[in-house]
Amino acid sequence: MWTARATLSQQKAQCTQMMYISEIMPSQLKRNPKPIFTVICFLILCGLTSGRFISDSPDFIADGVRTRASGGVPSYLRLYMAEESCEQTYGFMPCTTTALGNVFLIIVYGYLMFLAATYLSAGSELLLQILGPGIVGGLFLPILGALPDAMLILVSGLSGSTETAQSQVSVGMGLLAGSTVMLLTLVWGTCIVVGKCDLQNNVAIDLQDTKGFSLIGSGISTDIRTSYAGIIMAISVIPFIVVQIPLILHSHSGRHLTVLIALILSVSLLIVYCLYQVFQPWIQGRRLAYAKHKHVISGILKHLNTRALGKLSTDDGKPNVEILEKLFNTIDKNDDQHLSRSELRALIVGIHFNEIDLDENDVVDKVMKEFDTTHDSKVSLGEFIDGVERWLQKAKGAKVSKHAGLGYIDYFHEQTKREHNLLEEQSDEIVEAVENPRWTSFKAVMLLVLGTAIAAVFADPLVDAVDNFSSATSIPAFFISFIALPLATNSSEAVSAIIFASRKKFRSASLTFSEIYGAVTMNNVLCLSVFLAIVYVRGLIWDFSSEVLIILIVCIVMGVFASTRTTFRLWTSLIAFLLYPFSLALVYVLDYVFGWS
Repeated sequence: MWTARATLSQQKAQCTQMMYISEIMPSQLKRNPKPIFTVICFLILCGLTSGRFISDSPDFIADGVRTRASGGVPSYLRLYMAEESCEQTYGFMPCTTTALGNVFLIIVYGYLMFLAATYLSAGSELLLQILGPGIVGGLFLPILGALPDAMLILVSGLSGSTETAQSQVSVGMGLLAGSTVMLLTLVWGTCIVVGKCDLQNNVAIDLQDTKGFSLIGSGISTDIRTSYAGIIMAISVIPFIVVQIPLILHSHSGRHLTVLIALILSVSLLIVYCLYQVFQPWIQGRRLAYAKHKHVISGILKHLNTRALGKLSTDDGKPNVEILEKLFNTIDKNDDQHLSRSELRALIVGIHFNEIDLDENDVVDKVMKEFDTTHDSKVSLGEFIDGVERWLQKAKGAKVSKHAGLGYIDYFHEQTKREHNLLEEQSDEIVEAVENPRWTSFKAVMLLVLGTAIAAVFADPLVDAVDNFSSATSIPAFFISFIALPLATNSSEAVSAIIFASRKKFRSASLTFSEIYGAVTMNNVLCLSVFLAIVYVRGLIWDFSSEVLIILIVCIVMGVFASTRTTFRLWTSLIAFLLYPFSLALVYVLDYVFGWS
């Protein structure tokens, strides 16, 4: 009796509590709707994850064995229990064997890898503001930019047994190829489209875009340093060629040794590239000094050409001795048949190099050193003619545009002035003062640590999800990782490049495409080094001929574009866009029609 009364009392209390909740909770949810979203997410997860349902019998006690037969969530939506169907990463991360469930996991883990890449990028930029280029800008930033890709490649080859690693390593190769192809096709072409300006004399005019989508009349221009970055990118594919040599020769012996040789070469290129980036400020200073010297040469030639009563050279390219003799006598004020330092100085001061800041004594020393081959501290007529001839040959080496409407001396002068101004502008990049450097340093380090931790923790579950999705759909893991994973690991980098290119300036275009080529180079050396190390250490089989081929084709085609020109018309973006579907189609045909892999 007492038990029955207690039970009745408890039921009344529960009813009172439910009435209170029904009255109070709606108003609270209006003020703070977050709990209801949490409940909804929880219910969705409960529906997606499998469990044991209460029996449909009138009994209130479930037998713990029977499951719901019908009327529940469709099987393709449920994430089955790990111990029954799939292996949980780390023993607790969710997993599934259904296609839709793995799509959900790929999206979630991919977003987390995107966050990791974003945190690494933000931390790197803050660190660069404090410490400036050199070690940070040349070494840490490129490595941190490629860290998510390298982490995914690493875990793809370290998972489980050798057989499991051999099946999952195609995920790493897909990511490596997909990142390279996406940056050089979709991102590269989009940057051309959003950054295009009107072209005049084969040079893009900053902030002027009146020709619409003219395939020839609009485009972007970059500096010569961007061309160097394109050349370096093309060179970085050499390890891919080396590791393919046994397959090209149809030889099954020595493959393991070839992988080791390619690994050593790839690591060597990585070290050289990082050293190049570290010492780039010093190299930039040397380039600026050389550009200044070229500008002096072009200015003196232009001045002499203006003062001369004829051409400085004949039609066959030889120096016009008669004209040069007259110029020599004009400069030789004391008529001693030699040009002294003071006479050369008077010539240089009379030119008035307004465009550049010159140390006149330094210029005189360099001109004297270049002309005075007898080292007697004076320039004879023969030495003067020989020196001018060397300068004329250097000026003729510059490619004159057919539409420039300038003589080769005037064109050489304009070209060197433009080159000097650009290099000087880039050399003026200094580290701006930070208001709170200690806090900024702490924030940068925390962002880098957080990004690295996220990439390290969720790389393995993402690879497992891709592999499980491949098993559920019978779609090769390479194609899934080729298309999906680069969107997660390179999207922040791609978006920032596109936004920067949309500024429609010569300088922003140069930096944008230099960053793209640099990111591809780091993929080709750092990520490939990680990949080759896994293949060598675990004794895996290297059989990625078609995948390597598309990397070679895209890198070489875009490398030729980057190294042979500094202006890219809008039609070049079409070639870049078409290379993406071409790459996918080529891998499919080579692998599944001709059976390369």
